[in-house]
Amino acid sequence: MSQVFSKSAIITTRFPLMAAGLFATMVAVSAMPAVAAAFTEQQQLVDKAKMTVEAFAADPSAGAAVRDLKSEAKALFIVPQFIRGAFVFGGAGGSGVLIVRDEKTNKWSEPAFYTMGSASFGLQIGGDVSEMIFVVRNQKGLEEFYRSDFKLGADVTMAVGPVGEGASVKGIAGDMVAYAKKKGVFVGFSVDGSTIAVSDDANAGYYGKLVRPTDIVVKQSVSNPKSADLRNAAAKLMQ
Repeated sequence: MSQVFSKSAIITTRFPLMAAGLFATMVAVSAMPAVAAAFTEQQQLVDKAKMTVEAFAADPSAGAAVRDLKSEAKALFIVPQFIRGAFVFGGAGGSGVLIVRDEKTNKWSEPAFYTMGSASFGLQIGGDVSEMIFVVRNQKGLEEFYRSDFKLGADVTMAVGPVGEGASVKGIAGDMVAYAKKKGVFVGFSVDGSTIAVSDDANAGYYGKLVRPTDIVVKQSVSNPKSADLRNAAAKLMQ
């Protein structure tokens, strides 16, 4: 009788353990496509940011204008697609990546992910899509990116970069200088007032764990070899 009881006890304890293990495996497997999709989405943003940097570099006037700030550039914030549309009420949004220059080696950091958006009301009609590069000129401007979010024009001062023959940033003040390539038509809208916020989900998706921007660009505790093309493109643009 004791032998039968022993076998029964083994069976009743083993099956729940096996079921729990099977369930955990199913959850892990089902989560894999979501993780892969998140990584793919972030890699696409990194690749688009690289193409934006290359597009600026290939444009004689825009490339020269951005390079005019190379000696003081602390970082680049690259927004491959900033979409704006309105009919009286306005809204705008996009995603971007921040890469920081090492002042000793001149090498560019791994990307940290952000969102950028705003809403407005006023005399405006139309829509456009912009590719934008913000040159972060000083430590104050850079440290704003280490917060959870901040507002352009309020927490940091911003200037629109001059482009064209004879353009120069001399005399232009601002923690950041913004350059944009636009398509479409838009009236009465500015990126002043836009909020830039850390995208914790995107950073976690790209690096495989929860990280803050300082972990990525200051401590350099994570890396992703698939960002190399973006970093190389930035180095060529700013050389």
